[in-house]
Amino acid sequence: MTDGTATAGRYGRIVGRLLAVLPGPARRYLVRHREVLKFLVVGGTCFVITVVVNYALKLTVLHEKPIAALTIATMVATGVSYVLNREWSFKTRGGRQRHHEALLFFGISAVGIVVNDIPMWIARYVLDLRVPDVSRLSQEVSDFVAGIILGTLLAMAFRLWAFRRWVFPHPDARPRRTLVTFPADTDESRAA
Repeated sequence: MTDGTATAGRYGRIVGRLLAVLPGPARRYLVRHREVLKFLVVGGTCFVITVVVNYALKLTVLHEKPIAALTIATMVATGVSYVLNREWSFKTRGGRQRHHEALLFFGISAVGIVVNDIPMWIARYVLDLRVPDVSRLSQEVSDFVAGIILGTLLAMAFRLWAFRRWVFPHPDARPRRTLVTFPADTDESRAA
């Protein structure tokens, strides 16, 4: 088992445990939209990676270049995202040779990085929400809201659409390895 597959397997077990504690209707809804749910879990993980790397760079070596820090952080998270999305979120999707798929993934992710940077660039250089025009606290709040929150949401919506359309276009190109069933979903439990 490769490292990516092992990591994806751990994510699958965690999500399976979380789904098992949910009420039946909520669980069925989330299982029906499992691909989006998995994409959001991967996105949340990569969001944390982006925030940690961004602030590590921004508060040390790139304190004068906040957009470069955000770009580098997003690139690091994109590498993790590829492995998790390919091996877990879109594991049954495919239809392309792996090198072509990877090229499309990283090309779309590059566009996603630009989309992610645009709100912060607007806040800093169009709206002048930076020191000395505003306080350091206002600048940091603006950077977080525009770059980390708004930029991430816009880029995530773009990536979900683009990955499904171009990178992993065929829904059942690879067979499912396991099917998670829950005792509460049986006909007997529904009748009770």
